[in-house]
Formats: sequence, C-alpha cells, structure tokens
Amino acid sequence: MLNKDQAADIFKKLKSYSSADEIEVIFYGGKTALTRFANNIIHQNVAEENYGVSLRTVFNGRTARATTNKLDDESLRRVVAASESLAKVQHPDPELLPVADKSVRATRTLPSRHFAQTAALTPEDRAEGVKKIVGVAEKHKLTTAGVFSCGETIEGIFNSRGLAQWHAQTSSEISITMLADKSSGWQKANSPNVAHLDAECLAEIAASKAIQSAAPRELPAGKYTVILEPAAVLDMAGFMFWDFAGLAILDQRSFLTNRVGTKLFGDNINIWDDAAHPLQSGSPYDGEGVPRERLQLVENGVIKRLVYARATAEKMRKSEHKDQVGPVEATGHGFPLPNEVGEAPMNIVFGAPAKENEKTVDQMVASTERGVLVTRLWYIREVDPYEKILTGMTRDGTFYVEDGKVKHGILNFRFNESLIHMFSNVEEMGAPVRASGEESFDMVVPAMKVKDFNFTEVTKF
Repeated sequence: MLNKDQAADIFKKLKSYSSADEIEVIFYGGKTALTRFANNIIHQNVAEENYGVSLRTVFNGRTARATTNKLDDESLRRVVAASESLAKVQHPDPELLPVADKSVRATRTLPSRHFAQTAALTPEDRAEGVKKIVGVAEKHKLTTAGVFSCGETIEGIFNSRGLAQWHAQTSSEISITMLADKSSGWQKANSPNVAHLDAECLAEIAASKAIQSAAPRELPAGKYTVILEPAAVLDMAGFMFWDFAGLAILDQRSFLTNRVGTKLFGDNINIWDDAAHPLQSGSPYDGEGVPRERLQLVENGVIKRLVYARATAEKMRKSEHKDQVGPVEATGHGFPLPNEVGEAPMNIVFGAPAKENEKTVDQMVASTERGVLVTRLWYIREVDPYEKILTGMTRDGTFYVEDGKVKHGILNFRFNESLIHMFSNVEEMGAPVRASGEESFDMVVPAMKVKDFNFTEVTKF
C-alpha cells in the first residue's frame, strides 16, 4: 500500500518539477478484489492494485488538473507538464481561491476505518463465504448470484501551503440475489469491518424473500400504506442530497430554492451529515482537504442549512440569496477542483425515533391493516425536480400485508412518489442502520412505514 511518507516524497518531487504559483496533489487508489458467483458457482475472481496522482496547478487565477497512475520520475514530470500547459490556456477565474491552508484542522477524531481482518481477506476467504451462500440456496432449492468484494484504499491531499491530509480504510461488501421459478429475494450489506458481515444470515433473508413471494398475485395499483426496508428508503432519499449544495441554490437547480428555513417534511424527520458517525465510512476531509463538519440538515422536518465548498461559500456571501439560506460557511463538503457540481453531503445519517417509538419491520407489519412491504427499489428516475417526484419499480421481494400479517408475494409495482410527500407521511420508523442499495450511496437510514404511497402501474413479474 502507498503510505503517507511515500506520498510526501512524491509530492516533493512534483513541487520541485513545477513552476506554478501553487500546486495541489490528490493521491488515491489501493487494492480491490471481488469474487462473483451465478448459477450457484463462482465464475469470476479478480484483483487489482492501482494508485493515482492527480495534480492541480495554478497560475494567476488559471487552474487545471492532470492525472497519472505511473509514479516514476519521468511520468511525474509529464503530469506536471500536462497540468501546467492546460492551466496556462484557461481563462482566469476571478473567484478562484488560494489552495486550502494547513491551518485547517479537524475538530473531531474519526473512528478507525482500517481493519486488519478485512485487509487480510484472501480469495479463499471470499470463496468460503460464497460456499455458505450457495449452501443456503441449495438447501432451499434456489439459484443464487451475487458478489463478495473487499478492498484496502487510501486518499490523500497535499498542497504548496503545507496542507497534508491522509486517510486509509478497508471495505467489504456482499450482495446476494436468490432466484426461484417466479420470484426472487435480495440482500446487500457493506462495512469497513468484514466481521460485521454475515454471509449465511444475509443469504437466509434473501432466500426467505424468494420463497415467501413465490407465485406472486396481482394487486391493483393505487395508494397504499407502504413499509420500506432501509435499502428502499436509501435509494429514494439519495435523490435529494445533491440539492443541499450551496452551488445548487446559486444555479437555481435545487428543490430547496426558497425553502431553506421552511418545514418541508414531518416532525419525525431529522437528518445529519456526519462523517465521524460510527456506522459511516469514508474520508474525514473534502476534495480540497477541508475537514468535514457534522451538520444537521433537517430538524423536525425543517430544512436548516446547506453544505459548502470554500468557493461556494464566498459566492453565496455575495449573492442575493445570502440571507435566505441559513449559515454560510465552508463546511468541508467540496469536490476536487475544477468541477461543475460544487459540493454535496455524502455521509447521511437519519435521526432515530424516540426509543419508545422505535419499531422493527415486523412491528410495522403488525400495525398495518392493509399495505405493501417493499424490500428494495430500482430503475429510479426523477420526474419533477422541484417537487422531487421520482418514478421507479419495486423488486426482489414485494408483499401484500393484511390484518397485521404478510399474506403473499405480489407482482411488482411502478411508483410515482414525491419525496416531500413521502417524508411528510412517515408514520413509524425503525432504528437507523448502515444500508446499501443500488441507486444511491450508502447511508445510515431506518426502515419506514409511509401512508398513501403512490403505486401507478402493475408489472407482469
């Protein structure tokens, strides 16, 4: 693994090769591996180790970036020349800030996200996990497919004003689909610590969903009370967090335009961005090396604030919106420059309900007279950006609930649902957990029971 000392030596070389006013270097990469299986057998095993150096140079307000994954001296000279030649032909940006100063310091200690057990995973270890998954499938006369992956990665950022940030972490992920004749079940989980993943348990849950949803029946489209498991909540919610960027307000492309400080969701919706949360993962600083702050984005349904890169905060302070968007300051949520997106909160944590109000999925089912239980969603697309209306489909375990019991599997639905409406109609919630989906980044989210969820069409499967 590339370490911080080695990266510091490479940075010194790059700095010595450059004639720029300022330079900023991002290091990234690591070791990744995966074992893929289908039809109850392993059919692919791959591994890769790769490191990249991304150099940004600055000449009197002009900036550009060039990247290489070759770390020999000649390649480093070439990447400096490429960045500098590109920077010199750019138009000057009067709003370009100096690179971040080394004085920026994190105010909180991040939990360890590098685990020796995860880093030491071998192909044999992953194969043993797949063996357990296949064993569950064969026991239930099902066919399984999925992935068991792991990695050990680094992120670092150094610049000519003395900033030197470094982060190393491990990752592990299991995704399982169980297939029956006319039904399927799914489960997915990931964690920096592989000890938190139980391949056999995940397989049993996926298998039970495939078995229980066998011979699915048709339920008419309409508005139903819906119980969304965490993966389904995550894949819906992920569509709104790009709109919490200050630049999205300045560009007038956010559904929060003229809504910061207003009550948009139900009283029971509280949302933070918190990189140091024990169930989160990732770097404690942003693409410029600024520490990520813990921010409450939504408090009791009220939109409290936005996130900012350094340059966006400067722009917002000079804009007509500055008095309408809550606190304006760099929050450590920017992406590497140059970019057109600005920033976004990437460590989302939903607040837990009061202990006495916390419900399991089984308890939500038990309190439902007539509704639908959804394992996950897919093929989600935005229909109305301002009302945040999304369309998509259910998948891999959709069930009819009646009189407090799961009765049978049902054919999948297409939905058209507004996130504003959805988060205003949450009747019950579970304890937030680290969840993985397919349409959005990982978050810490609860299962939710939502009234009047709008299903518009029935599929044929």
